[in-house]
Amino acid sequence: MGIFGRKNDTVTATTATATAVNPDLAALTGTYTIDPAHSTIGFVARHAMVTNVKGGFQDFTGTLELDGSDPAKSTATLDVVMDSIDTGNADRDGHLKTADFFRTDEFPAMTFRSTKAEALGGDDYRITGDLTILGTTKPLTIDLEFNGAATDPFGNERVGFEGKAEILRSEWGLTWNAALETGGVLVSDKIKLNFDISAIRKTA
Repeated sequence: MGIFGRKNDTVTATTATATAVNPDLAALTGTYTIDPAHSTIGFVARHAMVTNVKGGFQDFTGTLELDGSDPAKSTATLDVVMDSIDTGNADRDGHLKTADFFRTDEFPAMTFRSTKAEALGGDDYRITGDLTILGTTKPLTIDLEFNGAATDPFGNERVGFEGKAEILRSEWGLTWNAALETGGVLVSDKIKLNFDISAIRKTA
């Protein structure tokens, strides 16, 4: 598999280089599909009040409708398979799938549907939408940085964004915890979300 993840294609080190471009934003208008092989949906939780545990999801799909001329008209959707959670520890991942946390047998997906997009100046944007976890829907605001556009060796037109947000998991019904003898709790209520997105323009 080449560095851009296209199946059944072999790419040498000399040809597997994206051609960076700096297009007028209007030229980016179109529909893009998130490439999960080169994107990350991650989170960070404070553990035992002393360290951070990082994790992410391996199975997700999403679409970006970009309007380069009027970014406020842009939209985004994201669907995450909750059974694909991965924190690097099988026992912890198994616990996260149970009734203590995500109840993945009953609520197999987490979804995001944008309701508002804003251009903040420069490469900075903000998108607000509805995040649904455990059947509960609440607003989420994500701050985004546009990383640019490129054409990969297979002719795919790509755009890249990095994003970050914070939530209180208890607002979505994720309330399981355990008290520490030294004070505090085992798992923080505040969760940091991070997004590193590569999306490919759909062709007619």
